[in-house]
Amino acid sequence: MTDATTPSETPEKDTPPENVERRGAFGFPLHAGRSAALGEIHSRPAPSIAAPRALVKLCFMTEGGATVDHAVLSELSRRHGAAPPVKQARHHTIRTGKGTLQWERHTEASTYLWEGPLPESFGASLTGHPFGEEFPAPGTLIAGVRMEIRTHSDASMGLISEFDPASLCCSVVEGGLATIVTDFRQDASGLTQILVLDNGMSPQRTGALAQRLFDIEIYRTLAMLGLPLAQSLSPRMRKAEDRLASLTDRMRAVEGGDAEPLLDEITALAADLEADAASSLYRFGASRAYDEIVHDRLDALAEEPITGNETWRGFLTRRTAPAMRTCRSVEDRLSNLSEKLARAATLLRTKVNVAVEKQNRDLLHSMNTRAKLQLRLQQTVEGLSVAAVSYYVVGLIAYLAKGFGAERFGVKDSVLTAAAVPIVVLIIWLLVRRIRRSHSDGGH
Repeated sequence: MTDATTPSETPEKDTPPENVERRGAFGFPLHAGRSAALGEIHSRPAPSIAAPRALVKLCFMTEGGATVDHAVLSELSRRHGAAPPVKQARHHTIRTGKGTLQWERHTEASTYLWEGPLPESFGASLTGHPFGEEFPAPGTLIAGVRMEIRTHSDASMGLISEFDPASLCCSVVEGGLATIVTDFRQDASGLTQILVLDNGMSPQRTGALAQRLFDIEIYRTLAMLGLPLAQSLSPRMRKAEDRLASLTDRMRAVEGGDAEPLLDEITALAADLEADAASSLYRFGASRAYDEIVHDRLDALAEEPITGNETWRGFLTRRTAPAMRTCRSVEDRLSNLSEKLARAATLLRTKVNVAVEKQNRDLLHSMNTRAKLQLRLQQTVEGLSVAAVSYYVVGLIAYLAKGFGAERFGVKDSVLTAAAVPIVVLIIWLLVRRIRRSHSDGGH
């Protein structure tokens, strides 16, 4: 006898409905975005780390997109005997001998965190990590961090002397349970070294602290990517500001009819400026977001200063704040300059429109004058036409009078012709006037 049941043997009442996955508590239908909203707070689980341990985290810019990143991760997974992740995955873990490799996808980068055994001496070469010439990098490396988590002792406190005193940052965190040390300088491998001295933290708190420190170093590097762009845009903006000042000065003297070449120059300058603003929009926005993340992580550290040493917050605020202000300044200048160009173009178009309207007014005035002249000429022609037509009609009457022999009735031809003149002229004038009125009504 077996517990398996064939579909034909399963009662229909036990078959779950088709929409069972879309129903939650008490059987109510679920919102389409509920799963993503609830899962977001668990999207970045902190690793559980027990001291002593060594960690290396690399951040690669994924210029090739998610496809290249997934291909690299799939190759690493197969190489270490693990199943590759699905294309939509944002986290993946691979066992690598005595350590683990954790991958995480970000908006424009991806990170690889390796956790492995700690070497005996501080800064010694690490063994067992997957990074090397055979590692298929998914893009260019933007940040790399090496962290050593050691047990707090007098001997481990002596390791602080291994860091550069000029940029040494050392403070107590986690309510006195850990000491964090760095100088934000790179070692021979190009990695920023961080030392964490554990004084009784739980593995979960250790992992959360390590994640926070990694974020500070990686995100402050990503935030600084906006500075070279700001420095390259600044001289171009200075030229644009000088050119705008020259154009606006010329606007005061230019006449409306001669404003079109000046308007073309302003439009071309505005197009160049908008192209710069569009190309820098994402980078400046990303720098602001990364800088805010760094400050959030520094707030979460709740550092307690050690006498004679600088805190992480103090060092980073003093060194990165000017760069962030430069980025914001250039971004604001781009926005203000764009608004000024738009106003200048609007004023110039208004001047051109006023000039065109003045030309149209003059044209209408000249057309009105010509129409009056044509009307007077028409009236003159009408008077002449009445006289001419009357002359021919009276001549016809004279011929008729002679032909019928009006003198037989006691009326002379000349008298009959003279009597017909005013009557003919009046009749012709009335006919011409009627024809003109009919044409006027039809035109209206």
